[in-house]
Amino acid sequence: MVIHKSFADFVLFLYIHMAHADSDFHATEQQVILKKMTRLFPEEPEMEKKLEKANEEYELLSPERIPGVIRETFALYKDVKFAQKYKVYTDMYDIINADGKIDESETEALNELKEIIEMGTAQKSNGQ
Repeated sequence: MVIHKSFADFVLFLYIHMAHADSDFHATEQQVILKKMTRLFPEEPEMEKKLEKANEEYELLSPERIPGVIRETFALYKDVKFAQKYKVYTDMYDIINADGKIDESETEALNELKEIIEMGTAQKSNGQ
């Protein structure tokens, strides 16, 4: 199920997903996301409202559906360069580290994302 109209919106979804990985959306994680959003949405006048709305949409999804949303949406953006996808991955590390500790659930979520990124790269290199 693809629910994002742009790669930037999808990246914001991934940031929020990573922040929620430990079941607690910390204020420090929100601040890191807001800072990263300025690069994603340079013309956005109300970053806090955009983050709040995106978080509300994220929380409406059942946890079982989120992996499918991520995989299907990454497949949609298969033409996005690996370097850009890898930047998203490194941004996620900044988000999970924002509260000063990395929980096992956050590490698992980060590893799942890495697998998806690598899977997309493998498919592209195989001509699929």
